[in-house]
Amino acid sequence: MEHRHGDAAKGTGLLSRIERALGTGTAAYLPGAGWIRLTLPLDDGGPAPVTVDVVADTARAPQGIVYLLPGGGLNFAADFFTPGGPGGPGGHHLAHTLRRRGFLVVGVTPREDAAAAADITADRGLEAYRRDLSGVVRALDSLLELPYTYAGHSAGALLALDAASHDTCPRLRRVVALDTTGPYTGELAERAAATRDAYATQLAQGVTTVDPGLAAVVAKAVADPDGVSAAPWPPDPSLRFTHAGLAHFALVRTASLPGPANWIYVRGHAAGSHAFGSSPAEDRFTLAHTPLPVWHAATSALGSGLLPTALMRDLAAVWAGDGELYAIAWDRIRAEVAWVNTELGRGDHPRGAELIREGGNDRVSFGVVPGYGHGDAVWGSRAAADVWSRF
Repeated sequence: MEHRHGDAAKGTGLLSRIERALGTGTAAYLPGAGWIRLTLPLDDGGPAPVTVDVVADTARAPQGIVYLLPGGGLNFAADFFTPGGPGGPGGHHLAHTLRRRGFLVVGVTPREDAAAAADITADRGLEAYRRDLSGVVRALDSLLELPYTYAGHSAGALLALDAASHDTCPRLRRVVALDTTGPYTGELAERAAATRDAYATQLAQGVTTVDPGLAAVVAKAVADPDGVSAAPWPPDPSLRFTHAGLAHFALVRTASLPGPANWIYVRGHAAGSHAFGSSPAEDRFTLAHTPLPVWHAATSALGSGLLPTALMRDLAAVWAGDGELYAIAWDRIRAEVAWVNTELGRGDHPRGAELIREGGNDRVSFGVVPGYGHGDAVWGSRAAADVWSRF
């Protein structure tokens, strides 16, 4: 028992040093079995803070740092520290998997998670995200001087790649890009350009946020699965989905939903099936890898859940290969890159990885996990074996 107390004290001591290095804010400490977590909103005078989560092993000193960058509209807890995620309540989610590999895990949650819609401005594009991340990395690098990795999911993966293209520190060793898209080619590049223009038009009209709405859909499916939703039922639009039917349809057939950017999914957020019955109540549906309660646990951990329109515009510019509005300097990425997509999520679109190789970096791998959807890559019950073992 004394040994465990000593280990916990060492973990707390490291996190206390990190807290002081990052600056002011109201810190919260959460101890666990063999680990301790610090959550620190960085109070820099802005309308909403960047929030940093640090998960440290209490039995050994870290050999490196991994910066975990959540997908658009998500936060660290929802994406990488989800209760009831892979392995159940024991916490075999990605943050703990990386901690067990010897990393100090640092999650960087964008300001939007803690913001009201009125606080999200037209300048909250990809460059602003990168600037906020850079401040955290500089502070911790000057304190710890450990090798580090950028690892992101979805929009967070593009942020990881963009950050790596601007980071010349020799301690940056790897980038892990989990289910994201670089430039498309051909007709899809044209579609991405139209998406970019749609978001640019919204910004010009003063629309600075996008609300994906998935959290509310999943919450209703859990609380009142047989209740009648407001969404028309495709076989007969005069009828309405049940709450459970709508949630499953939105998860497994995301690409068929209206909206400027849902087409980027080959099929959906989740692998599974949805078959229409003779009425909405008779629809049949299932999820293949991530149970609905896990989706609920993840989306319930969100703050605002909002996406800045400027971020979506910049992401679409990258998808379009737009060299003017926003572009990633693929040829400046010198760290090793492990890029892992899902078959039903972002799919087999390796152009970004190819551009890194063409820039002279041959330490790049690209692979696609069969039968997985976009969110299954982080929340699937077998994600540790099927996905995370690839990086």
